[in-house]
Amino acid sequence: MSKRSTSKYKLDRRMGESVWGRPKSPVNKRSYGPGQHGQRRAKKLSDYGTQLQAKQKLKGYYGNITEKQFRRYYQEAVRKPGDTGENMIGLLERRLDAVVYRAKFVPTPFAARQLVSHGHVKVNGRRVTVASFLVKEGDLVELTAKARDMALVIEAAKSAERDTPDYIDADHGKMAAKFLRTPKLGDVPYAAQMQPSLVVEFYSR
Repeated sequence: MSKRSTSKYKLDRRMGESVWGRPKSPVNKRSYGPGQHGQRRAKKLSDYGTQLQAKQKLKGYYGNITEKQFRRYYQEAVRKPGDTGENMIGLLERRLDAVVYRAKFVPTPFAARQLVSHGHVKVNGRRVTVASFLVKEGDLVELTAKARDMALVIEAAKSAERDTPDYIDADHGKMAAKFLRTPKLGDVPYAAQMQPSLVVEFYSR
């Protein structure tokens, strides 16, 4: 597990923007980077630095993905036909924790991972506890009866902070969602600009 679990919003400050678009992000109050040297004037990034930053932002967005896991997504995306960057986004959005987050069952990707790992999520009627489980088109993702009564889940479903994307058909009455199709980059409602093409360049150096 990465250290992001204990320092979620350092990524926001390092990037200088609200990566998840949340009102509580500290970048809304302190737009400079973290640490004692955070207020120094930002240096112009090299091509490598720009690619690294794009990789760190995309990887960090999905919560506790390790570097080894993230590189594996890139390698799988390369093997698939079509645009590697688009393929990578599709794989990341098929993660079970990402689907739970997109369906607005929880407020953050971190909460989604925890909900899955604690056994509160079913896929096609079967309990799945692996956050990286890849959902397929047509799969039904639903919460257990216990999870449906959680305050966190109820508040997230009612929140106007973000909308459910059109590639997921969510029913908040039943706390169930159907994964309709694998999205392209333009379909994914990122709060900050993601550049998977730079991530591909970073790994293909």
